[in-house]
Amino acid sequence: MMKLSHTPVDSIEMFGREVFVKRDDLLHPEFSGNKARKFAYFLEHEFPGVQKVIGYGSAQANSLYSMSALAKLRGWQLDFYVDHIASHIKTQQEGNYARACQNGANIIDLSELDDREGRDTLTYIEERVLPEEKMAVFVPEGGRCGYAEFGVSKLAGEICEWFKEQGLLSLIVFLPSGTGTTALFLNKYFVEQGVTIRVLTCAAVGGDDYLKLQFEELSDDVIYHPEIVVMPKKYHFGKLYREFYEMWQRVCNTGIEFELLYDPLGWLALEHYLNTTADKTPVMYLHQGGLLGNVSMLPRYQRKYGD
Repeated sequence: MMKLSHTPVDSIEMFGREVFVKRDDLLHPEFSGNKARKFAYFLEHEFPGVQKVIGYGSAQANSLYSMSALAKLRGWQLDFYVDHIASHIKTQQEGNYARACQNGANIIDLSELDDREGRDTLTYIEERVLPEEKMAVFVPEGGRCGYAEFGVSKLAGEICEWFKEQGLLSLIVFLPSGTGTTALFLNKYFVEQGVTIRVLTCAAVGGDDYLKLQFEELSDDVIYHPEIVVMPKKYHFGKLYREFYEMWQRVCNTGIEFELLYDPLGWLALEHYLNTTADKTPVMYLHQGGLLGNVSMLPRYQRKYGD
């Protein structure tokens, strides 16, 4: 039986205070945490005539593996387009790319196509692929689409239930953001339900202005937009920082393993927020899974900074 909802909430001590952790890492591993929420719509609804799902992103993305699992369950073909595939990724026996291949994903490297003609990945799909694919579902990068609201709203409902059971007066839900999809739809739910829960996030990909644009594409009503914690230092996505590795080791010492791409910045941003405000509101950190990516990320950190 696949566990796709109702994950537990644990409590750890970080930064001298209690932090609750919503354990979406305990969702079925094939859906890699928040992708189970984003892709729930595709599992729970019928798509008559659909034979293929089309996606794009990084060859190491959690969404690649999760979409391959979705396609396998639905009996669909997955065509997943990537800008390029690094040679070392192709030789790995574990990780998102290897597991997606085992699930039968068709991973298309645009750098090897003659008709790319300088297009970025999304433009290529829109101009060359989708016009020819009449029986396919297209899922934007990272699951950033309206379909995601269905599953993320269920997650928000679970958090509301827990919030009421605990008798809390207010709550901050914190998570790092890529496309910002999960953060926005969570905050939208809380606003519409009129509960005293607010979402804080940080921009892990592309910076604060990029994240604001992602919010605007999903909803032009700013009342739904989460608060972005502005970091004093600019971090480049995917780059290995010593403070990331040290924070990851520190938080993993609580007994819960986190992933190495988004969570180190997430915890740094939460620490920065708590250290620079007098906010005593209880905090819940949303663990979004993605641990399969540690198979490739951890050796890189260990080679650079040691154990």
